[in-house]
Amino acid sequence: MTISSSLFRKQSYLDAWQSHVDAIEHHPNAVIWDYIILTASNKQQADAYRKQIDTRIATKQLPALSTYAVLPDPKGMRVGSGGATMNAIRYVQQEAGCFEGKKILVIHSGGDSKRVPQYSACGKLFSPIPRLLPDGRRSMLFDEFIISMSGVPARLKEGMMVCSGDVLLLFNPLQIDFYGRGAAALSFKEHVETGKNHGVYLRDIEGNVCRFLHKQSVDTLRSIGAVDIRENVDIDTGAVILDVNILNDLYSLVDSEDKFESFVNEKARLSFYADFLFPLASESTLKQFYKEKPEGEYTEELRVCRKALWKVLHKYRMKLIRMAPASFIHFGTTRELQKLVLDDISQYRFLDWSPNVSTNSRATHFAASNAYVSRQATIGVGSYIEDSYIHDGSKVGEGCVISGVTLNGETVPDGVVLHGLKLADDRFVVRMYGVDDNPKENRLLGRELNVPLWIAPLYPICCTISEAVAATLRMNTRDFVPEEGAAVISLRDSFTQADLAAIPTWQEKLADKVRVESLLESIEERAPLDKATEIYQSGLTEYSKEILFAEAQQRNSGDLNDFGRVIRVYRVLSKLADGEEKERFVGLCFGIIRDVVLSAAITGLKYNQTCSIAKNEVVVRLPVRVNFGGGWSDTPPYCMEHGGVVLNAAIKLGGRLPVEVVIQRLDVKKVILASADNDSYQEFTRTEDLQDSSNPYDPFALHKAALIACGIIPYRDHICLADILGHLGGGFFLSTQVINIPRGSGLGTSSILAGACVKVIYEFIGESLSEDDLYNRVLCMEQLMSTGGGWQDQVGGLAPGIKMVTADPGLHQQIHCSPIHISRDTLVELESRFCLIYTGQRRLARNLLREIVGRYIDSQPDAVDVLYEIQRVAVLMRFELEKGNVNGFAKLLSDHWELSKRLDSGCTNTCIDQIFQSIENLIDGRMICGAGGGGFLQVILKKDVTMDQVQNRLFEVFADSGVEVWPCTFFQG
Repeated sequence: MTISSSLFRKQSYLDAWQSHVDAIEHHPNAVIWDYIILTASNKQQADAYRKQIDTRIATKQLPALSTYAVLPDPKGMRVGSGGATMNAIRYVQQEAGCFEGKKILVIHSGGDSKRVPQYSACGKLFSPIPRLLPDGRRSMLFDEFIISMSGVPARLKEGMMVCSGDVLLLFNPLQIDFYGRGAAALSFKEHVETGKNHGVYLRDIEGNVCRFLHKQSVDTLRSIGAVDIRENVDIDTGAVILDVNILNDLYSLVDSEDKFESFVNEKARLSFYADFLFPLASESTLKQFYKEKPEGEYTEELRVCRKALWKVLHKYRMKLIRMAPASFIHFGTTRELQKLVLDDISQYRFLDWSPNVSTNSRATHFAASNAYVSRQATIGVGSYIEDSYIHDGSKVGEGCVISGVTLNGETVPDGVVLHGLKLADDRFVVRMYGVDDNPKENRLLGRELNVPLWIAPLYPICCTISEAVAATLRMNTRDFVPEEGAAVISLRDSFTQADLAAIPTWQEKLADKVRVESLLESIEERAPLDKATEIYQSGLTEYSKEILFAEAQQRNSGDLNDFGRVIRVYRVLSKLADGEEKERFVGLCFGIIRDVVLSAAITGLKYNQTCSIAKNEVVVRLPVRVNFGGGWSDTPPYCMEHGGVVLNAAIKLGGRLPVEVVIQRLDVKKVILASADNDSYQEFTRTEDLQDSSNPYDPFALHKAALIACGIIPYRDHICLADILGHLGGGFFLSTQVINIPRGSGLGTSSILAGACVKVIYEFIGESLSEDDLYNRVLCMEQLMSTGGGWQDQVGGLAPGIKMVTADPGLHQQIHCSPIHISRDTLVELESRFCLIYTGQRRLARNLLREIVGRYIDSQPDAVDVLYEIQRVAVLMRFELEKGNVNGFAKLLSDHWELSKRLDSGCTNTCIDQIFQSIENLIDGRMICGAGGGGFLQVILKKDVTMDQVQNRLFEVFADSGVEVWPCTFFQG
């Protein structure tokens, strides 16, 4: 197949798909089939077909304006494809009153499928195709039929197209040119070796079919002149167009009940392809017609019907329409199916066919469709698994076809078909035969049978599918001799007694399982969740939701791997839900993160009833911090899964330490809390009023969290406050303030204030505190307050100087703070060139934490890449400073700024951009402080540029709007 040929076929398919979509969406230019008729072998199969069609109409997968009909063979008889055609013709006449102006598609799909028995029950027409449709569904032959035929109505004025339901035709309908009288046959070029097993047309000089050659040898085809110079023949695709005149003449043969019964019965058993097409060939004769091999037995009834058909049909001619490039895919035997999905599939890559469709398997040595295959199962080379569960320990031999079963550790020998069916009485049967066995013959897996395999009662009937699998595999070891008293059934009877409604239910439930497992594997591999959830573009089923929710609940979120899995499962559920349910799953996702961090932070947290007041008053003052590099890498869950790396520095503003906490002993047994920032003051005499620190609107939430984290107030236990203060040795007054720094500064004041509270309380009770414990108490406070966030801010203010702060991966973050070693000259240069600028605007409160963390949980490639890169930049910043290269540091600061904007476009705005632009020629590096969007900016000045120059430039542009330089110095402790 040439590249141009493949491109033509691909574009033809895309055009057909567009015609299909236009018909569904009622596009004004769409031309649709007036009638789409399926034939079925019996009422049960017809009911199953109708359900498939109704489901597709309800979900807008089929054009709703077409009339759909499924016609079983009348009165339970097998009337042949010709009888089924007459039944369809009569149906349209009775429904519409005439054929004129009607465009009718008839798909013959009522065969027993003896050569592919696993499709007997559902019908070959609803057998799977190894591809996903553009809307995400696994395709069925029926779907491909409707799509490929969507462009045909526009090429017909009126009439009926008759097709065979076991052949997939890929062609461009623009090549159909038939507006004449009579019939037209669509033919593709296929190699003579393929043609010998099918019907072949011979064309006369007028472009009509002159002879119809059915399953002739290669030599015969050559001798007749049917083979061209490329060794190809005009193959009978099964697609034939009948004009209105032929339809009227054919209807005249069955326009009464008596006439209908004489043509549509088991004795005549007319074949559309042998009995209707043969008379249309220009060189055919009635004598030859009588000798044509019938679909069933040759009977007098058939002879009478042929005579009548000859009379009405031979006056017409059948035009041969050659379609090229085109593909003819026959679903004839199990071996052909296996070859198609394993060997020939490469020929259809241009149609996005794949050996693995709707499966969790990514193996290349076998094919799978709508199948769950455990990684602990062994599948032999060349096998095909469809609509099945293959669980741990199962072993499937080479070259097998496994369909509709559950394997729970069983071993299936090489080269067999194992197919499960639910029967109408709610019991199950699993049929087993060789891939090359012909059910029409008296052989099974090399054993001779007394009767054809199709009717041999061999397969045990069981209460469950698992029991049926085991029983049939045991039968194989017994040479298929039934155990005494065992209920057994044949291929034919299991087909006729099958619960056809159970097949799509089984397939849908399995599809849910496969989607869930595929999604969980994507989560395990940290694939982007937006891409992973595309398998649910048609919506999340309740069954899938139940499985995913159960998966999240049964995992141990105290294990790092399980933790990552759980939060992402909840995240996926939130993406696929709506309204309140969406918010519930978002809450569960972030609630797990909070609970795990809190659990780690409160390890060892307990009420310290032995402590007592050691000093009457303690005052703690701390600097604020500027973040140079690595910010956001300290935020859970990223730091838990990858560790964090941050470079920051402690600074004084205007020569002072702006964060201040005071605690004083009181002689009365009460607690007084004050916040100078909020001008708030409150007295407390009950313990329970001090135990709720999670209200974000409580001005004393931080104070309360500090008292709990430091063991002064119990976390949950109810102890009288008077008793607590009695053990402590008095009441106390705790006051906090951040001096002359606007809210939303981006300088980490809230976390540093929390750190100051911990320090002041521990000094107040005379207890020492390690650096690690100090950081953990602050982390504990932040989780008690439900503020989330990372750990860099408190370390930035609690530890002096410029330092690298790191933590290894793990649910419990062990924070390491390392001062960087820079020379005195470098520090002097850096301090002289470092400039802090206030934007004049408070950083607006946004749900930024959830947004950034959500993008990371989603495994969005850009977010993950940026979080990694900012850590790398932080390390390089340290390197440049320790090497004394302030210019190199400045460049990296600007690089980090660009990364920050990629991570959060809201970190900048017009005002911030204008500030940087206005001093562009004065600076070498730029960066925001904190999360940005307002607050402070930091820049590295060019050498010999002064703060006054920057201030003057800002004043020129922004006047007295509040945009100005704030004097600051690095705090060395």
